[in-house]
Amino acid sequence: MVAAMSAPSTFTGGSEAIALAVLLTEFAMLRAPLSRSQVRLYALQSLAVSGLALFVAITKHLDALYALAALSFVLKVVVVPRIVLRLLRESRVELVASHRLGVATMVLISVVAAAFGFFVVGSLPVHARLLPTPSFGLAGAEILVAFLLVILRSDVVSQAVGFFSLENGVSVASLVIAGGLPLILEMIFLFDLLVAVVVFGVLIWVHHGRTQTLSTDPLEQLRG
Repeated sequence: MVAAMSAPSTFTGGSEAIALAVLLTEFAMLRAPLSRSQVRLYALQSLAVSGLALFVAITKHLDALYALAALSFVLKVVVVPRIVLRLLRESRVELVASHRLGVATMVLISVVAAAFGFFVVGSLPVHARLLPTPSFGLAGAEILVAFLLVILRSDVVSQAVGFFSLENGVSVASLVIAGGLPLILEMIFLFDLLVAVVVFGVLIWVHHGRTQTLSTDPLEQLRG
């Protein structure tokens, strides 16, 4: 009985701890009152994802993941947050524009969604070659919470951060199920993120220029 309940290995414990840290930053984003705080939490989350790629590269001796970790760090930890923070400085907006539900209600819904994603996705018959199966369940939870961030926050910055965070969840899932993919395929995910940054950057700039707010409520009046 004691032998069956052996302690997890360093690789298992480390990878699951990093994946859990990525999920916790999403909860912090959901309840953050400042747009700048959400962007900085995204940078912290991206740092954890880059660290996960580096951790897997070191422990599993996958040279391609070194390049992926470096590219992820430069793009998602440095470049993307700087672009969004600069747009916020130009728009002079500090507070998150609005949210559709109370903070406690949003967190409760997110906890339920995270638990659902963890147990349902984690129970799928996917055998990870690199990371432990619980990390795949955590990746599923991260993706669902990122969707909720996009849905429950009604301002452009939160929705952009939620979409970027969704990409981080996909990155964790890709490391779980296919960490040994060729580098060119891994870079496709980063290219998609770069395109999304350009689109959301233009949207934030044009929307604030016309409405003097980052709330998406004025856009709902366009529905016929």
